[in-house]
Amino acid sequence: MRVCQWRQLGRIGYGEALRIQRELVEKRKQGAIPDQLLLLEHPHVITLGRNGRLENLLATPAALERAGIEFFHTDRGGDITYHGPGQVVGYPILDLRGWRKDVVAYVRGLEQVIILALERFGLRGEREAGRTGVWIGGRKIAAIGVHVSRWVTSHGFAFNVSTDLSYFRYIVPCGLSAPVTSMWELGVRAGSEQVHVALVEAFARVFECEMISPVIPVEQAR
Repeated sequence: MRVCQWRQLGRIGYGEALRIQRELVEKRKQGAIPDQLLLLEHPHVITLGRNGRLENLLATPAALERAGIEFFHTDRGGDITYHGPGQVVGYPILDLRGWRKDVVAYVRGLEQVIILALERFGLRGEREAGRTGVWIGGRKIAAIGVHVSRWVTSHGFAFNVSTDLSYFRYIVPCGLSAPVTSMWELGVRAGSEQVHVALVEAFARVFECEMISPVIPVEQAR
């Protein structure tokens, strides 16, 4: 069975997360590391995908600065989205040649990971025809945007757990005039650690791999 190493990075700036992803992507292409799953949280940031439309940003640069929101153009697919505290972000660095060389199947797989994780908390996530992501009752709870280079993936999913949904007012989420939701808004007060466990277990099922965590030096484990 393939191995996937998962890491919890805590709250980390978007630019730093991009740097880490790029380093890991190059190492994965070289076969120097196994597949990776990074789980983390970003400070307030809005990102625009490579096919996104700037008109879906509903705030001026000055308004974003006053609200403490960074803005990044990025090379993932999809349109515009918001990341912030209370949202679990997952960045898989996978070599799809070891699973399935099919980008659409990979995106559907990420959706299935979210759907299975939601089941752990008694929530029924759904797909919507013609739309990427996971929905509950017509409201989007998880967004997905990926990049694939030489079959190695980067970027991934953003899963609203306890996210302050008021920050989505600055954008047209993913270019769609559709409402968003979170686990907390739906009455499920799960913490990020619980969600991480559910995501890791679901990821192992969907992508048929053994999940391992990095070895922590003894002095850091104390």
